[in-house]
Amino acid sequence: MGKPPLGRAGADANLPRMSAAPYVPQIRRYQQWLRDTRGLSFNDYQALWEWSVRDLPAFWQSIWDYFDIRSPTPYQQVLAEGTMPGARWFEGAQFNYARQVLRHVEPAHAAGFPAIISRNEKGRQRELSWPELRRQVASLALHLRAQGLQPGDRVAAYLPNVPEAMVAFLAVVSLGGIWSICAPDMGTNAVLDRFQQIEPKMLIACDGVSYGGKDFDRIAVVAELKAALPSVQHVVIHRNLGLATEGLPEFTDWTQTIDASGSEVDAFEPLWLPFDHPLWIVYSSGTTGLPKPIVHSHGGIVLVMLGAGALHNDIGCSYDRNSWGERYHWYSSTGWVMWNAQLAGLLSGTTCCIYDGNPGGSKDKPDWGVLWRFASELGVTFFGAGAAFFANCMKAGVDLSQFPELKKVRALGTTGSPLSEDAQRWGTREFQKLGKPDIWWCNISGGTDFAGAFIGGNRELPQVPGQMQCRELGASVEAWNEQGQPVIGEVGELVCTKPIPSMPLYFWNDEGNKRYLSSYFDMYPGVWRHGDWLKISPEGGCVIYGRSDATINRHGLRMGTSELYSAVEALPEVLDSLVVDLEYLGRESYMPLFVVLRPGQALDAAMKAKIAGAIRTALSPRFVPDEILQVAEVPRTLSGKKQELPIKKLLLGQPIEKVVNRDAMANPQCLEWYVRFAKERAAS
Repeated sequence: MGKPPLGRAGADANLPRMSAAPYVPQIRRYQQWLRDTRGLSFNDYQALWEWSVRDLPAFWQSIWDYFDIRSPTPYQQVLAEGTMPGARWFEGAQFNYARQVLRHVEPAHAAGFPAIISRNEKGRQRELSWPELRRQVASLALHLRAQGLQPGDRVAAYLPNVPEAMVAFLAVVSLGGIWSICAPDMGTNAVLDRFQQIEPKMLIACDGVSYGGKDFDRIAVVAELKAALPSVQHVVIHRNLGLATEGLPEFTDWTQTIDASGSEVDAFEPLWLPFDHPLWIVYSSGTTGLPKPIVHSHGGIVLVMLGAGALHNDIGCSYDRNSWGERYHWYSSTGWVMWNAQLAGLLSGTTCCIYDGNPGGSKDKPDWGVLWRFASELGVTFFGAGAAFFANCMKAGVDLSQFPELKKVRALGTTGSPLSEDAQRWGTREFQKLGKPDIWWCNISGGTDFAGAFIGGNRELPQVPGQMQCRELGASVEAWNEQGQPVIGEVGELVCTKPIPSMPLYFWNDEGNKRYLSSYFDMYPGVWRHGDWLKISPEGGCVIYGRSDATINRHGLRMGTSELYSAVEALPEVLDSLVVDLEYLGRESYMPLFVVLRPGQALDAAMKAKIAGAIRTALSPRFVPDEILQVAEVPRTLSGKKQELPIKKLLLGQPIEKVVNRDAMANPQCLEWYVRFAKERAAS
């Protein structure tokens, strides 16, 4: 296999660039490498993309070689089965996510780059060196192994976006344990809906979190989790707030688990595991049933995240002419897959800059400059956040010229929902004030389902506000019309016609792959249907027009409507409810909740507060609706199903006769109220 040339993707690349040579984007370096080592030349990106999806084995072999992926054993072939689901990648190879991270300890540390820099909203800042990261990972791993953690055991984490979460993840997966995390802003019911499905052997949790200027005690929640998870045999508590521990189950303090040193720690190495050994379980909710527990593999995740992070996001593996290293920040909670993407910066020796807290300040003291100040003071080079963050900054009139060190930012990343043209133009103007006339926007769209991006950026391509630049390499993405035919210049269903290494191995405890198949392959057998509306321009640019199903997507965090209904309809005053998420390009995100109340009940301010509080407690403040409206009935099919998608389409402007079959409804007369409401909203 080809040896990576000096100065790109292998561990040797993580050294400072002392020369003043012009910056060369990663994707151009990769194309030069293809030409030099494979004899492959392409006239433009479209030709490169077409090759990457036409010859999957050759493309993913090139990613393996370009990033110098290492295995003590050879693999038989790159792709053993090309159908979906069931594709088998690099069979025979051995791998470990933690090994890929820790191989950067010596070169990155020698070059003077830290592994993690963190700050919380109280101003506490910490820096974790690469050697210290390795020591803590080894120490915690040895502790967990002593407590009986074996390959395949699940470890549940209830932690915020702090260095301890990254250390815990690496320690767990270094032993072959399967990681799963929920954010502490999620209520007990939502967390248990996830963790009870996977029967974790261990629980790593925090005592509380700070957000929006307030501390939130989570000790009672942790006690409830332990009581409701009988499979848990050992608990580790990170004293994030330093609260008194009365009420907690028997536990080991985090500091005791990472205080080891000496020869055993120094000699520790992550296990070699099969390439497709389960790495983590993440959750993606549909419109019915419990959240889907999605299992991804060590090798598949690393290949895809290295490829997307370096080639498409242009992150890591190289350093600018001022000889300081890449500093990567993507604001996220641990409940969003972008936390996994932020963590993946470590795979290439990049410094991860993480912030734990409210990006908008507090209710009493709003401040949308929080993250910009953080990025400026740390010298962040890649700044990412959900699209809603940039929209809020624009509305708040944030002046980026007050943060002069933002001139070190080379790229702005967005995802979670479509970024409006106005927000992108605002950010471009603000960076022009900083002397950056051509700031690059890396707008991406993917999903928790495969922990990657289908649509992304390319620093070499033109930028069009409101569009993403291209389909990502190796992602055979098309927009299909209602006849299942690919279309260009028209809105269609986003599908992926060929496998990607990070697609799920399976769903946990999914007998016969029934949920897996119904989630992605029910409409087009053998073709992945993602659930987004997509338009591909003749030039290759892409626009996502929101979800094509009824799943809620609030700023990148997906939640099944059934979970919200469980919270709302548990209130004795609420007889029925229906929610739709009207995420739409270029418009304000709007999520109304329609409720049917018991006779004699009124939807006054107190009732609205009670409903919002139930959602906030059971799920998360992120899923509190923008508006709550009282209705006489929720539209249902003859079989009793709530008609979420027809109401969503109606509110997005489609005529009622095209979105619903009244003859298939149990209560078609109730539609008139929704039709009037849609007209009123359209006129406002």
